[in-house]
Amino acid sequence: MDKLEVPVYLITGFLESGKTSFLQEIFESGEFADGERGLLISCEEGEVELDEKATLACKIDTVTLDEEEELTADFLENCKNVYKPKRVFVEYNGMWDPDTILSVDMPRGWEIYQIVTMIDASTFAVYLNNMKSIIGNMIKCTELVIFNRCSEEQDLPMFRRNLKALNSNVQMMFEHKDGRMIELGKDIPPYDLNAPIIDITDDDYGIWYMDVADDKDRYEGKTVRFTARIMKNRKLPKNFCVPGRKAMTCCAEDIRFIGFLCKYPELDNLKNGDWVTLTANMHYERRREYGGVGPVLYATEVVECAAPEDELVYFN
Repeated sequence: MDKLEVPVYLITGFLESGKTSFLQEIFESGEFADGERGLLISCEEGEVELDEKATLACKIDTVTLDEEEELTADFLENCKNVYKPKRVFVEYNGMWDPDTILSVDMPRGWEIYQIVTMIDASTFAVYLNNMKSIIGNMIKCTELVIFNRCSEEQDLPMFRRNLKALNSNVQMMFEHKDGRMIELGKDIPPYDLNAPIIDITDDDYGIWYMDVADDKDRYEGKTVRFTARIMKNRKLPKNFCVPGRKAMTCCAEDIRFIGFLCKYPELDNLKNGDWVTLTANMHYERRREYGGVGPVLYATEVVECAAPEDELVYFN
């Protein structure tokens, strides 16, 4: 691999999501006012314009791309030869396919260093309902999402759950519309964590699944009960299966099975695909199947049952 000489910072998001304002803050911070030349590749034109003083202080040259098809290896190579930047910022059009820039051959020494997605919290629910597949494409490769223009009336924990369903590793920041940062803390789940048996309803399965993956201290040693479909796999150890549900993480074309490893001594009595109500003790263990530490269910009772009316689960 070529030595990283020119880091490429990819800033994406829909029009008017705050990308330009974010870049303005970066350039005004003085972090990049070190005398090295930089290049900004702008892929759309919003209402906010960069302050020329900030770009001059950071020695930022700007080029504009109007069409996605123009983003080619030849274009980037020409940028390298003409501007000779030591760092590159790409203000990416949120309606363009992220794979366009992620798959293009970068000039020697160039490499995407960080991907940040800006989201306007005031319009996010509308986009989520109507353009979830496009949001999914953006989030799947993002390292950091910054929600701006947040308010107390918005269901920010729901925003977080939906993005975690799309990319479990994504980090998120929430900025109030007055500029201060909002610390969400832990979600309060819609079920009783202190009950002898935590009953997980069909509607709450997605919330439980995300919370279990994120917060082992809440669930270590707990007993849970939920309805799931049994999935067997020859690659799993004897008496192990994965009880779970199908989830729509992005769109109708992006449905996947989600569940956790489970040990049940009488697994031979069940067929692959059976619907069951399962009661199990939860423990977190280092497992090859997870590639690290993950939740393991130890079933104490398994009762066959009918499939739920809606087999899909959601993360709202």
